[in-house]
Amino acid sequence: MGFLTFDPIYQLRPWGGRKLESYLHRTLPAGQVGESWDIVDRSEACSAVAKGLYRGKPLADLLAAHREWLMGPDWPPGQPFPILVKWLDCAERLSLQVHPPADIARKLNAEPKTELWYVAQADSGAALMAGLREPMTQLQFEQCLGSNAIEACIHRIPVRAGDALFVPSGRIHAIDAGNLILEIQENSDTTYRVYDWGRTGLDGKPRALHIRESLLCSDFEDVRPGLVPQAGPQDILADCSSFRVTRFRLAQG
Repeated sequence: MGFLTFDPIYQLRPWGGRKLESYLHRTLPAGQVGESWDIVDRSEACSAVAKGLYRGKPLADLLAAHREWLMGPDWPPGQPFPILVKWLDCAERLSLQVHPPADIARKLNAEPKTELWYVAQADSGAALMAGLREPMTQLQFEQCLGSNAIEACIHRIPVRAGDALFVPSGRIHAIDAGNLILEIQENSDTTYRVYDWGRTGLDGKPRALHIRESLLCSDFEDVRPGLVPQAGPQDILADCSSFRVTRFRLAQG
């Protein structure tokens, strides 16, 4: 079967931009393209093979027909592809958000979502926001939300190209403006928006917040997380129950 590539599925976002044109040399639809779903197997969006014998075939159909070849003999029939790979072009800051851990996701009829961010390109002054600056109670966090002082509570991490951050479920987070991010995540699209910086959506209306769910899901003891250490020609960027990501640096010549 050989290597498979897929046609990207573009998503317009109020914080999106056009960097996928200049950095990945892609032809984009009009508008603020915030996300490119490059590998996805979901009911609302499914990757199609870009070229070759299976050109145009949805990943879900390919998996059904060649399950053992793609995933091994123990992969359950009907189980979707386990990860979602996407690009994020963050021309503006994303909403402050959180994803539910598995135990809470079950209670909320939602999906858990752990992810890895790899910074492919970063403008001068770009940063990631993750975890809390100092420990606080849920009540203190709610008070910060109510007084619009939440930004001062969130840990801010300056970044440059090549940096990586692991974002487990339960970690409060946002991506600041000026980042082009490769995101590898669980196959999930559950996001609880905590705060949206007074922004409106593409329809000109404020986007919905999910305060109750966010408070249930957030880890208020998650303080000042750091970037993934990288030192050698081969670094493990993430190793969790859902996926493992290794970065290899190729020698010249």
